[in-house]
Order: sequence, then structure tokens, then C-alpha cells
Amino acid sequence: MRRIHLTEAQWAFIRPLLPPPARTGRPRADDRRTIEGILYVLITGCRWQDLPCDYGAPTTVWRRLKRWGETGIWERIWRAALAALDVHGHLDWTMAFLDGSFAPAKKGGDKVGLTKKGKGTKWMLVVDGHGLPLGFQLDSAQVAEVRLAERTLDTVSVARPRGHPRQRPEKLVADRGYASSAFRRALRHRGIGMCIPPKRRPAGWRAKRGRPVVARKDDYRQRFKVERSFAWLGNFRRLLIRWEHRFDNYRSFFVVALLLICVRRLWPPCAESACVEARRWDTHQRREPIFIR
Repeated sequence: MRRIHLTEAQWAFIRPLLPPPARTGRPRADDRRTIEGILYVLITGCRWQDLPCDYGAPTTVWRRLKRWGETGIWERIWRAALAALDVHGHLDWTMAFLDGSFAPAKKGGDKVGLTKKGKGTKWMLVVDGHGLPLGFQLDSAQVAEVRLAERTLDTVSVARPRGHPRQRPEKLVADRGYASSAFRRALRHRGIGMCIPPKRRPAGWRAKRGRPVVARKDDYRQRFKVERSFAWLGNFRRLLIRWEHRFDNYRSFFVVALLLICVRRLWPPCAESACVEARRWDTHQRREPIFIR
């Protein structure tokens, strides 16, 4: 498989957010090469002992993933990428989408629950109108999604140049699994509009009290965007099946995947490749002699 690397623009954004190296002791391994090693394992899903030697020692790469996950470095980079996206107008706050997914856990560990599909870990994700991840929550697969909904919304916090971080979208779209009276009250208390269709009831059933539930079809048809975001996360093979016994390592992998999605939206890798090819083509054209007949 070809080597996985960060572009110059992506590395220029990530590098200032990393912690400074220690003044004493053994020199730290190259940060860029180590992060690219983490991305290699995350994207390919290979075992740590199968990591190519171009990225350094597997134990060094594993230790960096664990240590920076415990200190919150990965989450800091992800939230900085969200703030940059918001400044450039790439976040759509008019509508957000909430949904959950499931990842089987083969080795067990913390935050692993038993369901009809087997034992695994649950993903909860809040995305904006373009499908970019605003917040997430990982927990045992045994917990119902509606119980994790409010905790997932609490993780939404995008810093702004001035004032408090932005935490509330204008409207939230979710499926029938979140049609709970308590969750609707929580959304009204937060000042968030909602598009959640009611649960299917028998033909003669009527609500005794409460407001009528209205779900606009045009808004609900956009719910494919959160499913598309889960498909983006599915491109990271290390997340599809949880092989990490330690929950903090699996969470670190998840956050690295989120930050890579956001950083790639800011600086797509194909854009830099296209610029390089354009420069090569321009140089080639200049060197060619022109014959006039």
C-alpha cells in the first residue's frame, strides 16, 4: 500500500497545536512521521507489529496515540479545525443531524455492551448541515440511543473569535428512535427546533395532551447526511471493528478520524496535488521549444 502522509498545508495547521518537546531527556521522535504512522494504522486497520518501518517503531507510535489522547491533544486539534471551518463559513448551523451506530468489539474491554448483534461499542454523532462532525459520544452498545442524545449534544462546542463557544444549532433532525417527550422538552429548553417524526401508533390511538408533533418531510429527507458521515468514518478500518481492549485508545482513534475529516475539508489533499501537477505542467510547457513553420 502506498505511503500515507499529510500535505504541507495540513501539517502547517497541526504543528502549532502540538505540545512542545521536553527540554531534557531523550529527544522526541519526529512528530509528523509519528502522526502519519497513527493515520496508517487507522486507515488500513493493520496490526501494530505490521506498521512499516518508515513510520518509526510501533511502540513509539502506540505510545504517542495513548499519551496525547490522555492529555486531550487530539481533541484540541479537532476543535481547532472546527473553529477554522466556522470562521471560513464552512459550517451550516441552520440544521444538525443526530444518529447512532454500532461497532463490534472482538476482544471486549471497557464500554462494551451485549446486544442482539453481539457485543460492541455504540457511536453517537452530531453533524452539521454539511455532515461535518460537531460532537460525539462513545458508550456501551447496551445503552439506548435516546439516553445518550443529550450527552452527545453537550459535546458540541465550537470556539469563536469573540464571545462564548457556539453550542446550539437552529434545528435538530433525528429518526423515530428519539421520539421521547423528555428529549423534546430538553430541546425546547435549549432553544433548538426539532424534526423528529412521532412513533407509529395503532390506528385509533390519540394523544391525550401535549403539543401536536410536526415533522417536515423536506427536512427529514436530508437525514442521509448523517448516514454519509458514518460512511466517511467507515473508511477508517480500525474503527469498523474495535480491536483495542483499552477504551481510551479506541476513543483516541475515533477523535483522530474526526480531526482528519475536518482538516481534509479545510485543505483537501487532491487540491495540493493538483497545484503540484499544474506547476510541473507549466514548467514542462515553458521548456518545450516552439517551432514556427
